[in-house]
Amino acid sequence: MELSILKDIVIIFALSTFVNLIFTRIKVPTVVGYLLTGIIAGPYMLSLVNARHEIELMAEIGVVLLLFTIGMEFSLQHLLKIRRMVFLGGFLQVIFTAGAFFIVSHFYGMTWQGGIFIGFLAALSSSALVLKLLQERSELTSNYGRTVLGILIFQDLMLIPLLLLANLLADNTLNVPKELIILTLKVIFIIGLVYAGNRWILPKLLHLIAMTKNQELFMMCIVLICFSIALLTSQLGLSLAFGAFLAGLMISESEYSHNVFGNFLPIKDVFTSFFFVSIGMLLDISFVIDNFLIVLLSILLVVLLKCIIAAGTGFILGHTLQGTVLIGLALSQVGEFSFILAKIGFDNTILDSFYYHLFLAVAVITMAGAPFLFYLAPPIVRTLMKLPLPDFMINGLFPLKEIQLPDFKNHLVIIGKDASALKLSMMAKINNMKHISIVFDPAIVREKMNNGDLVLYGDAINEPILRKAHVDTADIVVISVGSIIPSMAIIEKIRHINSNVFIIVRAATVQSIEQLYKVGADQVLPEKLEIAIDMMNRVLVKRSLPQKDVNNILTKIRNYFAESQS
Repeated sequence: MELSILKDIVIIFALSTFVNLIFTRIKVPTVVGYLLTGIIAGPYMLSLVNARHEIELMAEIGVVLLLFTIGMEFSLQHLLKIRRMVFLGGFLQVIFTAGAFFIVSHFYGMTWQGGIFIGFLAALSSSALVLKLLQERSELTSNYGRTVLGILIFQDLMLIPLLLLANLLADNTLNVPKELIILTLKVIFIIGLVYAGNRWILPKLLHLIAMTKNQELFMMCIVLICFSIALLTSQLGLSLAFGAFLAGLMISESEYSHNVFGNFLPIKDVFTSFFFVSIGMLLDISFVIDNFLIVLLSILLVVLLKCIIAAGTGFILGHTLQGTVLIGLALSQVGEFSFILAKIGFDNTILDSFYYHLFLAVAVITMAGAPFLFYLAPPIVRTLMKLPLPDFMINGLFPLKEIQLPDFKNHLVIIGKDASALKLSMMAKINNMKHISIVFDPAIVREKMNNGDLVLYGDAINEPILRKAHVDTADIVVISVGSIIPSMAIIEKIRHINSNVFIIVRAATVQSIEQLYKVGADQVLPEKLEIAIDMMNRVLVKRSLPQKDVNNILTKIRNYFAESQS
């Protein structure tokens, strides 16, 4: 039995665990830890891993599973809603970025063929990395998250034309009209397949399998759907990952999608780690050291130009200043499909050895820096807001209409854009309860305004937004933001405005309870704990305990967890 692959897996897991144990303590994203693991274990440093081909195969599976879960989180209806972002936003970002880097390539002394090729390589961003970060931050369905996803989808769709371009640059005798006709037929077939699968085929198939009540058989069927659609699109010239995304879309509107999503997450995380490790293995440290200045200059050019062009695309699509900055930073790295195309370009002598290794160095390092750039968005926005910028730059080209709020007193203020906040607002509306919502997502705000809801667009950390919602005269404020730092900042601002208001806060973890109470919260609801308490409540009621005893038991549970965190 060949054990070399097992040995390499053990080495990767051991090194990843050690690196990420340190990185977690200093609050560095695990993605960076996986990239560093690949650099250390790769052929250009310690050469700890021998079965590189097998690792790359597992990395490919990781990207397939990641895009499959992304597809399930989205839906075909959501995709149709963002078609403007996909085609207009994606086209603008790719064309302008490719054009900019084609111009820059002349200063590097590249041929015109190499310049065109490198321009399109630089235009692509990392779907695997960016979507993983958005998923972890729960911002995939935010206003800017939808635009980023739309542009990334367009970039993935560009893979076939770019493969055609690579062949054309390497072989001038290629029959371009014939290839374009074949490409069009493939696109029509894929669109028809997705529609038919989502509408008729998969709902019936999944229901048939689910009726067997065999979980193992059900999961086997899901895996079969994921990989068979991915394989089919691969045979048509698209990437495996894009096929997996389409498979996820087909399943997304099924009643079984949540069960599938939960079961796939642990498997997806394990295999995705191999992808980032395999990317790290491509970095030649000696090349970076020998060509440090040109590598550094190239990294700065890539990040700066891609950030400006992507942000400009977001601005044209109507995003606010914060949205444009987030979109720019999210798409400022080089993508994983660029590695595939770069290898083809190198093999066909479109890129020589120096430019190929320069591109690999820039791509790996920009991917490693991407998680940190996400954290720079708030200070960048705060700095830009201090400048005398015109209103259209701050509020976007398509600002939300101003809404006249009545002078409410003793009303409810709901802060947040998650499902909990939106459902609470709906419940308040059904029961004719006076309330105002503060939502930091223009798409949700526009939808709520159209439904006749009283809603303010803005970041509740800003005191003027809170005052506009009449927090000074409100009797209850509910904060359902999730992240601990923004929640604490909002509580402090509310307490400064109204010391008597009752503040209820949703916390993502039990560990956040004490900090939220310290800054002024009156009641903190840790979401996972409250779900467990609700289950316990139902157990006790089912066992016919008196309501008084039930209340005493639940109070004792809450006090126990509160004391254990103090």
